[in-house]
Amino acid sequence: MRNLIGILTGMAICAAACHSGTKPSDTTETTTTTKQANVNVPVFNADSAYAYTARQVAFGPRIPATPAQTACADWLIARFKPLADTLYIQRTNVTVPGGKSVPCINVIATFNPDATQRILLLTHWDTRPHADQDAFDKTKQFDGADDGASGVGVLLEVARQLHAQHPTAGIDILLEDVEDSGVSEDENSYCLGTQYWAKNPHIKGYKANYGILLDMVGGRGSQFYMEGGSQQYAYGPMKAFWDVANSLGYSDYFRYENTGATITDDHVYINTMAMIPTFDVIAMQPNGNFVPHWHTTNDNMQVIDRRTLQVVGQTLLEVIYKRPFEF
Repeated sequence: MRNLIGILTGMAICAAACHSGTKPSDTTETTTTTKQANVNVPVFNADSAYAYTARQVAFGPRIPATPAQTACADWLIARFKPLADTLYIQRTNVTVPGGKSVPCINVIATFNPDATQRILLLTHWDTRPHADQDAFDKTKQFDGADDGASGVGVLLEVARQLHAQHPTAGIDILLEDVEDSGVSEDENSYCLGTQYWAKNPHIKGYKANYGILLDMVGGRGSQFYMEGGSQQYAYGPMKAFWDVANSLGYSDYFRYENTGATITDDHVYINTMAMIPTFDVIAMQPNGNFVPHWHTTNDNMQVIDRRTLQVVGQTLLEVIYKRPFEF
């Protein structure tokens, strides 16, 4: 992810991103509000999510068109295949800034495929090619432990729980590739795997009630504020998610304040192209800036905290199993 822009400018970009001014809420199904009070919610295993995060980092930076991309993709497919009811793999090529064509590998894991009420969970798994925000060497590669690997780690552990105990809601997990190879001069040069999926969903005519994007969800002391574009397109499900987190005692992490920041991230294209109202769970600073390790060589396993993974993962499981459409 990508650029951090002011709230008013950001809203304009979100609205114009794909030449669509139609809000996703105008085209999606009406949600239900039935609370499933008697369901036992699985306990999220933070050690498992941490190990999944570390395993991705061990491949090296998952930069498109590198051996690490291929090796990590093979590992992700092998991990999800025995867990999902159906696994879809999208392989294509996309053009990154500079005109280079690179492989793009999207992995989509489906759970409870017959359910008509669905939630889309997504995160990117690639690593930015260079640490452009680093104070010392902006050309160096970096691990992308938080920015990329942490979201995948959480969703892999969620998938493990979904396999063990099927929820009543349908769940689709989208791991998108080539998210972070863009340049600030061209907003649409980011999120290329998501843009491809939005134009070519794994199932023709695919729809979900709403989507949840995880991006940088493992850093120590993370705080998650209500991002501007998420408020515009998916305020209902986002507010419900924050309410669940606060009811679980995670108010230090999930803050109701809007810092005035709007972000060009994958949810922009899910909202404006796929027309699925989607919100972004992303660590921010109170002043609206990204966290200090963003796009630097400090984004390594030393910043990853099991407690943060636990907070995000347990909230997600609580929403999925008990309050999937309560908004």
